[in-house]
Parts: sequence; C-alpha cells; structure tokens
Amino acid sequence: MTVSAFVLLSLLVGASAFVQGAVGIGFALIMAPVFGFVDASYLPVTLLILMLPLNFLVAWRERRTIDRKGTRWITAGRFLGTFLGMAVLFALSVRQLEIAVGLLTILAAVVALLSPPFAPTRSASLGVGLFTGVTETSTGIGGPPLALLYQHAPGPVLRATVATCFLVGEVISLVILMIAGRVGQGQLLAALYLTPAVLLGSMLSRTVHSRANGPGLRMAVLIFSIVSGAALLLKG
Repeated sequence: MTVSAFVLLSLLVGASAFVQGAVGIGFALIMAPVFGFVDASYLPVTLLILMLPLNFLVAWRERRTIDRKGTRWITAGRFLGTFLGMAVLFALSVRQLEIAVGLLTILAAVVALLSPPFAPTRSASLGVGLFTGVTETSTGIGGPPLALLYQHAPGPVLRATVATCFLVGEVISLVILMIAGRVGQGQLLAALYLTPAVLLGSMLSRTVHSRANGPGLRMAVLIFSIVSGAALLLKG
C-alpha cells in the first residue's frame, strides 16, 4: 500500500466510522467498494477487523437500548449464513469478488431506499440474520438488511442493536475465515494501520449522534454506495 493510498484510506475510514457511529450504518457500504478499488484481497477480512472496535464502541455507548431478543434471533440466522458466505467466498476469484461487492452494494442500498417497513418479528429477524451472514462473510457488507429491520425503531435502538449484531457476527465470520486459512498477514497489517482512523471517527461521532440528521445522512450514505458500487461493478 502506497503512502497516498494509506492517507486516502485513513480519511475515508475515519469518515465512514463517523457516519456509522452517528446513524447506525454506512461503514461497510462506503468502504467495501473503496477496498475493492485499492485491493480486493483486503475483502472481507480487513473490513471485518476494522468494524470490531467500531461496533463495540457504538454498542457499549448505547447498551441500555439493545433489543436483546431480536439480537438472539438475528445471531442464530447469522451463524447459519456464515457457512453459506464461506462457500460464496471460496467460489469467487478476485475479479468476481469485485463484481459481487459492486452488485451487493447496489442491491443493498436500493433495497434500503425502496422497501416498505416491516416489524422485527422472530421470523424476520432470523431471515435477516441468515442473509447478513451470507453477504457479510463473503463481501463484508451486511448493514442495510439490519437497518431496514429496525428503520422505524428509535435511533439509539437501531444503532445499539445493529452494532451488537455486527460485533457478534464479525467474530463468528473471522473465526471461521481463520480456520479456513483465509486470513493473511497483509490483511491484518492493513487493519492494524487503519484502526486509529476507526477509533477517531467513532469518538467524534459521540459529539453528534444525538443531534445528527439521521434520514439525511442515511440517504447520502446510500446514494454514495450506489454510485461507488456501480463504479466497482464496471471495474470488475
């Protein structure tokens, strides 16, 4: 990774962590296509590692509002979906992974923009967890289905629950990826170098998360995601 690429990635990582800390989603949607442009071999491991401290800090900050029942069902589906995601990851080449990330980024953003609301029932939570397990393990993207599930919940409930589900799911995915031999030194070093930017962005989000214009920021994130996903799709 060149110095200029590292500086650019650090700025984008910090900004993405700030957005997710403020509104509950955004980090993977922004950074997955970016990593795809820089080096698709960083996906999904580096992205998953970077999200660990981010989601821990968000979940801890608003831990009293976590939907614990919904989290349990989402995690059950997430665990099952992880193995399907591994199958997808093993089946794809780097170019195919770029295309998959581009397609899933666009699809996830469009679904989050257009889908009608639905309640976080047991079956909905289980289904969302299953889908998230597949997409996050294979590409690092899993936020929009969870955000869609809780889009009409109070902001603290959405942020805390989504962060908790992410945190548990990321640990599951990383353990299975490590057992499968898909975690490399380059991915670990990239995550190590970029972690300070994650921490800074997350800490800064504490100053605005209670006042941020959630719908406006969410819309900006999703539009950016569609554009970047389309560009990555063309590249692939």
